[in-house]
Amino acid sequence: MSTPADALPAGGAVEAGDGPWRLALRTLLARPTAVFGAVVLVGVALLAILAPWVAPYDPLATSWAAVRKAPSAAHWFGTDEVGRDLLSRTIWGARASLSAGVIAVSIAVGLGVPIGMFAGYVGGWVDAVIGRITDAMLAVPFLILAIALAAFLGPSLGNAMIAIGITATPIFVRLARGQVLAARAEDWVEAARAVGNPPARILLRHILPNILPPVMVQATLAVAAAIIAEASLSFLGLGQQPPAPSWGSMLNTAQRFLTQAPWMAVFPGLAIFLTVLAFNLFGDGLRDALDPRR
Repeated sequence: MSTPADALPAGGAVEAGDGPWRLALRTLLARPTAVFGAVVLVGVALLAILAPWVAPYDPLATSWAAVRKAPSAAHWFGTDEVGRDLLSRTIWGARASLSAGVIAVSIAVGLGVPIGMFAGYVGGWVDAVIGRITDAMLAVPFLILAIALAAFLGPSLGNAMIAIGITATPIFVRLARGQVLAARAEDWVEAARAVGNPPARILLRHILPNILPPVMVQATLAVAAAIIAEASLSFLGLGQQPPAPSWGSMLNTAQRFLTQAPWMAVFPGLAIFLTVLAFNLFGDGLRDALDPRR
């Protein structure tokens, strides 16, 4: 039987001996938008990691002789209201935003996937209770719930990560539950159960590896949402606290100087836009590459 055209990677036909992960990589690399997103993410991650060596100035150092200076050769992104270099603060702010996105989504995956798998496999009243709690949390807008939890926990970057992670957990509960419900009826799960495998082994050794691709895709897209949520919380004063740099807190400060120093808002806003766009482009490419129909 010939391989359907829509099941082939965009760059060419499937080669003999291609495993599923190798085929997924070839499909991903054949998508220019996904490659662009990956390159941008790698660049932002490297800037965040190498911030102490890449940033030209101390992000906390003030200079009253350089207050609200426009972009120039000395300060490529200009300076803020107390003379701090905006390029340095944008580079250091990448640390807060990326760490908030990655850690918050890690919390959501660590909580949501086991709960969803347990609910989907056990079923019955356990599934019903977990499902109703999940539906109730999803009924509240994501950002509103994150703001409420962050305000309850107190303003700090760590508490903002926890609030975003808890708020994103129901998404992964529902995803994992649905994937387990679909996998539970498959013949290979019935065979594993028939030979005497305990439920924990079936979930961990047989079902979990098969639901990882959609979880990975959702996690990639959720990081973009978490970065926006962290920026929103920092903008409201519930995330990274000044004078520590964060893209959201930089926008909060810049709103008072939009007419006198618009560059204070332009560059952190562009950083958020490019990073979130890169995560979405990479996530879309990853979804196509990990499509099980391939």
